[in-house]
Amino acid sequence: MRITGNKPISGVQSKSAKKRAPGGTDQFTPETGEEVQTSTPTAGGASIQGMDALLALQEVDERAERRSRAAKHGHSLLDTLESVRTDLLAGQVSEDRLELLARQVSRQQQSGDPQIDSVLQEIELRVKVELAKLGRFPD
Repeated sequence: MRITGNKPISGVQSKSAKKRAPGGTDQFTPETGEEVQTSTPTAGGASIQGMDALLALQEVDERAERRSRAAKHGHSLLDTLESVRTDLLAGQVSEDRLELLARQVSRQQQSGDPQIDSVLQEIELRVKVELAKLGRFPD
């Protein structure tokens, strides 16, 4: 089958064809039925209960951040304690590692959560005991 000519698609007009609509044809006019009432403009966004809501949102993020920092502190203490244990098993404890452990235990982190804080206190107590055994008790 062979297509010999291209017929233009009827009903599709270019922009210039729309401007030159013949005067005798009917044009589409939508029925409006009732008149559309304009809505009254709102007075901007309603205030968010003042600054209390914003401060509460910031406090939630701050608490989560404090918990995260306290957890990282506890993990780093435990990791350093593990390194001291492996040094003890090898027969010699590195002075640098003991200094690091003493610096870490001196930087106490408070999370604001009593359960997390009690676990951190137990970890710090264990670190202080190990440092005291090795003669490096921090002030």
